[in-house]
Amino acid sequence: RKLCEKENISISELARRIGYTPQNLNKKLQRDTLTLNEMQTIAKAVDAKYAYSIQHRNHQNEKFELVHNFDGNKVQEVKLPNFYL
Repeated sequence: RKLCEKENISISELARRIGYTPQNLNKKLQRDTLTLNEMQTIAKAVDAKYAYSIQHRNHQNEKFELVHNFDGNKVQEVKLPNFYL
């Protein structure tokens, strides 16, 4: 929802761009059940990159951001400085 506000588009418009009905997208947003693939599709629909982070339980002071490139050929791993934690 925040992405739609930032992009100045409605949920209905975003749903149309990704091939969903507004009702289906709303349900997924309410239930917080979007998959990684769906998040990548949404990012591509608004010309953005989708990034996520993984934090190992034994290395809580380190955080890694994994950026998936839409060409599907590589995942870029970036070690973030501790001040991001």
